[in-house]
Amino acid sequence: MAAGEEEASVPDPEPEPEPEEPRSFKDLGVTDVLCEACDQLGWKVPTKIQIEAIPVALQGRDIIGLAETGSGKTGAFALPILQALLETPQRLFALVLTPTRELAFQISEQFEALGSSIGVQSTVIVGGIDTMSQSMALAKKPHVIIATPGRLVDHLENTKGFNLRALKFLVMDEADRILNMDFETEVDKILKVIPRDRKTFLFSATMTKKVQKLQRAALKNPVKCAVSSKYQTVEKLQQYYIFIPSKFKDSYLVYILNELAGNSFMIFCSTCNNTQRTALLLRNLGFTAIPLHGQMSQNKRLGSLNKFKAKARSILLATDVASRGLDIPHVDVVINFDIPTHSKDYIHRVGRTARAGRSGKSITFVTQYDVELFQRIEHLIGKKLPAFPMQEEEVMMLTERVAEAQRFARMELREQGEKKRSRNDDDDTEEAIGVRNKVAGGKKKKRKA
Repeated sequence: MAAGEEEASVPDPEPEPEPEEPRSFKDLGVTDVLCEACDQLGWKVPTKIQIEAIPVALQGRDIIGLAETGSGKTGAFALPILQALLETPQRLFALVLTPTRELAFQISEQFEALGSSIGVQSTVIVGGIDTMSQSMALAKKPHVIIATPGRLVDHLENTKGFNLRALKFLVMDEADRILNMDFETEVDKILKVIPRDRKTFLFSATMTKKVQKLQRAALKNPVKCAVSSKYQTVEKLQQYYIFIPSKFKDSYLVYILNELAGNSFMIFCSTCNNTQRTALLLRNLGFTAIPLHGQMSQNKRLGSLNKFKAKARSILLATDVASRGLDIPHVDVVINFDIPTHSKDYIHRVGRTARAGRSGKSITFVTQYDVELFQRIEHLIGKKLPAFPMQEEEVMMLTERVAEAQRFARMELREQGEKKRSRNDDDDTEEAIGVRNKVAGGKKKKRKA
């Protein structure tokens, strides 16, 4: 319970002498039609945050939810909103604010899936997409709007006839990140133009000073639903590190991908350029790798994500734009190819695997330049990580093939750069590129030799 909770509300949730926590969504008070929707999505048992938050939300209380990434937060706010919408149908009923475009699309998918049998319409309002078509979608008055703060303010100020004066629910998902990305002024503007008489759900992985300030400004006497108070990584996650000289990083990566072949991988790089380079390098070695980073257009980013989600590609290389909030159900292994500079990002990155009760592995590459950053991560998570077992001599046997692939990747990057300058277009390296075709013939001969 939050410190600001009034005394009267302390005793009332306690008396039920339930032997165990609720086993089904029905036990939490979710209506039958939505229980069926959960069942169709394969949600058999509610997660901890859902068990904490849903009954309280159904009583009409404001919620501040603290939960680690991958804990089922979307369901915790989507189900109470949809249930309230069933009771009092209304257009422009709920607004969900999120920090990134990808997360907005993903939340929208969950709303559509949960609400498909009851005809719920949702609209995603984010940057990088034509405002005219968004204005038309808003004119149709969907039930739920999922938006990034900047673009929503843009529509509130410039789209004729669009307002949120009848709004009943506001959700701020990943609130710590919304505020870290300096959307504070936008959030203030949005809070000024929506009704004070509404329900507010604020979800955050961490309780920062900014989030506390926002909680005071936006929530009325909230119930605190905390699933994990300290930074932690999921229990079923096996975490390892490997200590390597930085010049052999690529060879070690190839070794691990071979060793753990058959799994799906998410590999984190620190820059867009390194993401692109490593994707090309791996493709030249015959791996099905696709990049996801901020310099790709929105359509290309969603395309990459969907190919990976559909298991058409087994390796997704990403910058931190993809490290949080993306629900990709089947990541088996997370590799921190470049160690994150902020220790908290480590938690969000490795949270891409071992989701919803499954197990997973994470491997962090530590070079001679990363020791201090790695020690900080161990300090933050409160445990010493074991080294991943390696056969050094096998890694060294790969160096020649990797060096050749590095050379081709550099040529392709250069060629893409020139193409971009001449066409001002953003290729995502999925299309066959001239150099690769020239190279393929020579490589086959070499393999035979």
